[in-house]
Amino acid sequence: MTKTMDHVQLFTDTSRACAKLITQRYSTSFTLGIRTLDQRFHLPVYAVYGFVRWADEIVDTFHAHDKAALFADFKRQTYEALEIGLSLNPVLHAFQDVVRQYGIDREFIDAFLFSMEMDLDDRSYNQSLYEKYIYGSAEVVGLMCLRIFCEGDTAQFDHLREPARRLGSAFQKINFLRDIRSDYEERGRVYFPGVQYEQFTDEVKRTIEADIRADFEAGYAGIVQLPRAARLGVYLAYVYYLKLFHKIRQLPARRILGERVRVPNNTKLLLLMGSYFRYRLVRL
Repeated sequence: MTKTMDHVQLFTDTSRACAKLITQRYSTSFTLGIRTLDQRFHLPVYAVYGFVRWADEIVDTFHAHDKAALFADFKRQTYEALEIGLSLNPVLHAFQDVVRQYGIDREFIDAFLFSMEMDLDDRSYNQSLYEKYIYGSAEVVGLMCLRIFCEGDTAQFDHLREPARRLGSAFQKINFLRDIRSDYEERGRVYFPGVQYEQFTDEVKRTIEADIRADFEAGYAGIVQLPRAARLGVYLAYVYYLKLFHKIRQLPARRILGERVRVPNNTKLLLLMGSYFRYRLVRL
């Protein structure tokens, strides 16, 4: 029995290590952010990222395959893992373990999978679909992490829920601006409601940016109230996206349609250092 239990734990630990590797390979920014969290949050957040990334890869990458069938199978495996507490897919096994440990709401998972499924079809978005997509693709990911950070404190989670949603919304809208050309040319998507790709003007861009600024302000109000063990990591993500947002704001609409704005890795390291000193000296 002891050997069996040891091997179950080994399987779980190995699954968590897979999620960590996926995060490190796919996102230097997210990896930097996780490293600034208290160590007890590292593996749980890696598990959330691994799950989110694998779903996103299905709908955005495997064009030579039947993506709808692949996603349907992934979705089935997800719910099966949540039901029985086990999956032979290490990403799903690590994720279901975190869902159980931290009480992550099934509704968040449902909403996320629904938004990913929306990406299987080329579409333009009205306001209702836009809000539903952002909630499922970004806001609930922040809420999953918030469940981890609050460690069972329901009152704290409820208090920070709306700022967490607004921060996730800001991040996703910046992604939409940054990727507007590739989303349209490679995937046939324009996420911003009522916006025609060929008519993306400076005025349209400024309207979108004003909406993002409001989300940023609401999100920051929640960051300063996060548990201290999680605050620096979320603040770093905020600073990174704020830097990206400032670079996008400085460019005219035609440049956004012509190039993908990036924050270089050396700048990311400087942002990390600056965020750390602000955290330590100003007591963010």
